[in-house]
Amino acid sequence: MTTPEHDPWNRELEVCVREALRSIRYGTVTLTLQDGHVIQIDRHEKIRLHPRGDAVDGGRVMPAGRRGMK
Repeated sequence: MTTPEHDPWNRELEVCVREALRSIRYGTVTLTLQDGHVIQIDRHEKIRLHPRGDAVDGGRVMPAGRRGMK
């Protein structure tokens, strides 16, 4: 049994994971563990393309020539 100060899943980690999940629309969130403890959170975001080639970034449609510009 783990004590609260040695708990590998704590409130700070939960907040970080929730924020990673909330901040992307399409993609993955990966937790990296070492010795049973989360040491890294990776967020890989994908940009979905419409059939005509426009990208969707957070609900905004960006013409094909303007990708990467906000």
